[in-house]
Amino acid sequence: MLEGPKVSQSELAKRFGVSQPQICRIIKNKERILSEWHRNGDPERKRKREGKDVALEAALLRWVEGARAADLPGGGSLLHLKAKHLAEALGRPDPEPSGSWLARFGTRHSIAFKKPPAEKGDAEQPTAEHWAGAVLPGLLRSYAPSEIYVCGETGVLLPTSSPGKAESAGDRLTLLLCANADGSEKAPLRVVGERPRPRCLQGVNLGQMPWSYRAGNVAGMTAPLFAEWLREFNEGMRRQGKSVLLLLAKHEAHPYLQLSNVRMVFVPPATALDRGIANDLKGHYQRRLLRWLPTERGAGQPTLLDALHMLAQAWGDVRPGLITSCFRAAGFSAGAEAPALTPAPGSLSQEQPEHDGELADGNEGTAEGEDAGEPVQPCPSEQEVWGSLATLRRYLECRATSPDLFQAFYELEDAVHMVSAG
Repeated sequence: MLEGPKVSQSELAKRFGVSQPQICRIIKNKERILSEWHRNGDPERKRKREGKDVALEAALLRWVEGARAADLPGGGSLLHLKAKHLAEALGRPDPEPSGSWLARFGTRHSIAFKKPPAEKGDAEQPTAEHWAGAVLPGLLRSYAPSEIYVCGETGVLLPTSSPGKAESAGDRLTLLLCANADGSEKAPLRVVGERPRPRCLQGVNLGQMPWSYRAGNVAGMTAPLFAEWLREFNEGMRRQGKSVLLLLAKHEAHPYLQLSNVRMVFVPPATALDRGIANDLKGHYQRRLLRWLPTERGAGQPTLLDALHMLAQAWGDVRPGLITSCFRAAGFSAGAEAPALTPAPGSLSQEQPEHDGELADGNEGTAEGEDAGEPVQPCPSEQEVWGSLATLRRYLECRATSPDLFQAFYELEDAVHMVSAG
């Protein structure tokens, strides 16, 4: 419009509903505004807003432009790490950049690092030689350890309802495990059982549990169930602004999908990347099953709901160090070591608390002058304690607003067990 027929500034101001001095400033700074608009590349942007830390943004933008010119791979985690290093170098008191700051920085400068697109060979299962020589080195150059995930299934058995009853197909559960290479994130357990509507799950706020349950064909994973989980996993990565790599075995129950934030890559048959992780979880699960004492809890054999909670606790017991060891053993870094798995069931790995002296007698320690007629609350029995915990858990199952609440409950339950065992 500025290059067309002569139009007065007053006419332009009236046409766009702004003041005449504002039109004057725009015409005066036309070249600078157009230059910044072209460099920004966002035609929808109407206002230029500077960040609070101009020096940090300028340094980070120079690094981004250099990385783009060199065609280097990048991502949100790499940008976050570089911003932290630059903030430390500039002497900022709080060098840890927030996710919202990085998001605004990316919006202001139209930064959208993209991972290499899914390649044609991703849908095929590579040979061990091609994987080690070509595929794996390329993936390690493109993705940080926190962006490399592995997923796989394993099976566990529910305890029988009576001592003489043999295990049946309905007692089997299939677990879908997913974790990243540095052990910093474990996806919530997806459990597949045979019963479509278990009675014990009625009234449970399933959307706020630290696990999810689906019914499958003979308690096994199916392609539709796996595709459902994949889309949920991709949506979770999209909300976090992450583009990640998902490694998995090629199987009829593992359909290949083109997703926006998750790149699926099949691994060679001999790459048992998730086996050590699954074995460790099973060890923790067996240990927790042995801790279930029906005579003390007064609840009989654990139900499916009890087992789901124990599995979530066992998944939380899997240490990040063990996960990274499994990735190293599969060739994801040098110096691979065999992962240390959970001890075999029968000898609990938790240390028993020690006492420095004899336990005080229940009648000792009363202060002089204390009212002798004050009623003394008796120590509850272990059965009463476990009953109270069961009531608390049921309350959380019905009213919880976040799966994170169960982590605090699991820690409380473990503490009570250690006190009763000591």
